[in-house]
Amino acid sequence: MTPESRACNGKLALTPELREAIRTIAGTEHLLVAMDFDGTMAPIVGHADDARPLPRAATAFAGLAVLPRTTTALISGRALASLRKVASPPVDTLLIGSHGAEAWLGPGSAGLELDDEQKALLAEVRSILAGIVAEAPGTMLEDKPAGVVLHTRQAPDDVAEDAVAAARSLLQDRKGVFLKDGKRVLETSVVNASKGEGVTFLRQISGASAVLFAGDDTTDEDALARLESGDVGVKVGLDFTQAQYRVEAPVHVAELLEVLLQERSLAVAEEDPEG
Repeated sequence: MTPESRACNGKLALTPELREAIRTIAGTEHLLVAMDFDGTMAPIVGHADDARPLPRAATAFAGLAVLPRTTTALISGRALASLRKVASPPVDTLLIGSHGAEAWLGPGSAGLELDDEQKALLAEVRSILAGIVAEAPGTMLEDKPAGVVLHTRQAPDDVAEDAVAAARSLLQDRKGVFLKDGKRVLETSVVNASKGEGVTFLRQISGASAVLFAGDDTTDEDALARLESGDVGVKVGLDFTQAQYRVEAPVHVAELLEVLLQERSLAVAEEDPEG
C-alpha cells in the first residue's frame, strides 16, 4: 500500500461533515472552485520549480473545469508565469498570482504594470534582501513582477529566523512596501494585494453563487476570511485557521476534488438531463 493510499483510509479521510458540505455546495447555481496551489494541490517541495499537482487532484480539477455553470481558479502567491509552468492549469481556469497582484481572466487580459516609483522601490527592496541572503547560508530570493520573496526553507532554523528578522527591521516601516509571512518565506511587494481580494474579485467576475476555497498557508487566511454564508472553506494542514473544515495534506485535497466532481456532475446532469 502506498503512502497516498494509507492516507486516504481511516481517520485521515474527509469527515462526514465536510462530505455533506461538498454535497450541498455542489448543487449551487454557479460554483467557483478556487484553490491554492503549493501545499494544497501540490505537496510542498524544497525547490519551487519542482512542484507539481498530485495527478488525482489535477484530473479532478480538470473535470470540474469543463462542467456547466462551474468556474475553476487558482489563487497563488506565485507569479503567473511560475504558476502556469508548474500547475499546467486547464485552459479555461482563471488565475490569480502574486497574492492578488496579478490576474489572468482569459485571452486579452492586461498584465501587471508598475509605475516608475514602484519599479525604483522594488529595485531597492531587492538590493536590501540580496544583502541579507549573502550573509545567510541556505536562503535565496525569488523575483516576482511586483515583489521579491525571501525563501528560508533550506536554511537552518536560527539562520532563517535571523534573516527574516533582519528583513523585517529594514522593510516594515518603508512606505509602499507590503510584507506577508508564509511558510518559511517572507513575501515583499510594492503592490498592496491579497488572496482575499482575489477571491472577492473572482466571485464578482464569475457570477458565482457559492465558492469553495482550499489553502494551506497563512496567506490563505485572507481568502478564507472573505468567504460568505453558503461557501465552503477548507484548511490544509494542522495550523490555526478560521476555515470551517480541515484536511491534513494535499492527498486529501485530491479526494475532496474527486468527491466534488462526482457531486457537481450529478447536480448539473439532474438540472440539464439533455446537456
